[in-house]
Amino acid sequence: MGEKEKEKNKKNKKQKHQHPNDQTTPKHQDFSFKPSSEVKGLRFGGQFIVKSFTIRRAKPLELLKVLSFPSNNKNNNKSNNKLPFPSTTCFLPTNFTILAHHAWHTLTLGLGTKKSKVLVFVFENEAMKSQVDRTWPHEIALGEVNKKLIRGLVGCEMARFKFRKGCITFYVYAVRVIGSFGFSCSEDLRTVLQSVVELKDFLDHTAMLSMPNQRSITQVPAAAMAH
Repeated sequence: MGEKEKEKNKKNKKQKHQHPNDQTTPKHQDFSFKPSSEVKGLRFGGQFIVKSFTIRRAKPLELLKVLSFPSNNKNNNKSNNKLPFPSTTCFLPTNFTILAHHAWHTLTLGLGTKKSKVLVFVFENEAMKSQVDRTWPHEIALGEVNKKLIRGLVGCEMARFKFRKGCITFYVYAVRVIGSFGFSCSEDLRTVLQSVVELKDFLDHTAMLSMPNQRSITQVPAAAMAH
């Protein structure tokens, strides 16, 4: 009996000390929806300066690129003209945020955080996404995300998923109206989560500057994004 107890303790310790990136895609049964007023938002720790850094709404092709998802995937497109994830809104770090992270890290002699944040909201249908997109700003400070984006969705509930990928932390939120049963865009959510899980660590968030409509920085690390 003593040996069996030791084996159980070893298994429990391994689970507790699991690496943040050793994550698997949560199953549909594991989705834990909570009212928007109760769901966890962004966390900043002691890095208060980061709250002033900004994120901007990404265009559909930018979302596909950051997820390393092929834009011509036939299995996810009913028509060749329709992009995947039509019910999904993504926010990426702005140029200011990316450059500010480098400056802050230098000024603090390496004590400032290097981690940027990417937000992905998967709504239960396209109509809900369109309605919310009309009210949300195109650019917002990270410190206002919890209040204006997450808590601002009154009458909604969310399931939150967090993934650390090197210097980029992904926050994925599934959003539905309170009282809804199931999640009609569960396939989109599953695909987004699986894509994030399979991403390799971002070595340097200046790689985000290689996105369309962003000005480039010389010698952006080519290996910083998974392909």
